[in-house]
Amino acid sequence: MPVLPGQEGHDGSPTIAVLHAADLPPGLADHTSDAELRFATDDTLADTLPGCDALLVWNFTSDAVRAAWPAADTMRWVHTASAGVDRLIFPGLVDSDVTLTNSRGVFDTPMAEYVLGVVLAFAKDLPQTVRLQGRGEWRHRETEGVAGRCAVVVGGGPIGHAIARLLAAVGLRVRLVGRRPADGVHGIDELDALLPEADFLVLAAPLTDRTRGLLDAAALRRLKPTSRVINVGRGGLVVQPDLVDALAAERIAGAALDVFETEPLPADSPLWGMPNVIVSPHMSGDTVGWRDALVELFAENLARYRAGTPLRNVVDKARGYVTGSTGGSA
Repeated sequence: MPVLPGQEGHDGSPTIAVLHAADLPPGLADHTSDAELRFATDDTLADTLPGCDALLVWNFTSDAVRAAWPAADTMRWVHTASAGVDRLIFPGLVDSDVTLTNSRGVFDTPMAEYVLGVVLAFAKDLPQTVRLQGRGEWRHRETEGVAGRCAVVVGGGPIGHAIARLLAAVGLRVRLVGRRPADGVHGIDELDALLPEADFLVLAAPLTDRTRGLLDAAALRRLKPTSRVINVGRGGLVVQPDLVDALAAERIAGAALDVFETEPLPADSPLWGMPNVIVSPHMSGDTVGWRDALVELFAENLARYRAGTPLRNVVDKARGYVTGSTGGSA
């Protein structure tokens, strides 16, 4: 991991811009008492960046950094309160000497628990049970088991590995897919051959040029009519109209979607009304205390920055993710 040159800020105290929306990072001031904090929203970020050494992208759903970037005249380090960095992979930042770090490690277990939850919900037909209960209707059904079923998990980073461990623990056969083959990991080039085997296709990869539109009409045709798709990665991994068509035609059995190309999901999206779809509002990693964990990770990296020691979670800006995990990220 690189050590940033000149990591001391002005007068030995770093100046940090914090891009936020309605909420502020909880307890951030307690961890940054010797730093100058400049809080900004989308419309004030460009005026806030001049003279700043670091930027905390607390509002990680914002696209404001790209537009405001020309004002970042003294920037050395950008940290995002998210695992995905696709909104920050733009030429100005990528081509600069600025170090980019992310919040890898905070969301692994919560997202794996979400995936396990929707796998069981589909197998046990829980959405239909809730609908029938709401109508006061007693209708006995048989449900599915999960032991021995196959889950193909796309994403060879920590989140993908956490998902694979939990699904294997309840008896699923897991095929983990990463950027390149490794021990227990299939390479992304093997995905097409694995799709016909998938009872559950889980997308947990970062959004890069290579993974954008990964699940398109051709890939969907390789799935079984009984397959379910689960997307906790990024909306852009899926060609959404192709997925809607496959669901409407019952070419696949269902989908659980936590991320979308456009967020919030528009009110007129057909996905809202599909009985075989579970829609959640980009919350699969957000368990009680997650904001505190994000602040603690940033505070640890800030201490490293001040000490001139290597930062955690340095992103390879050319690839769009932190490298070094087993099998790489897809």
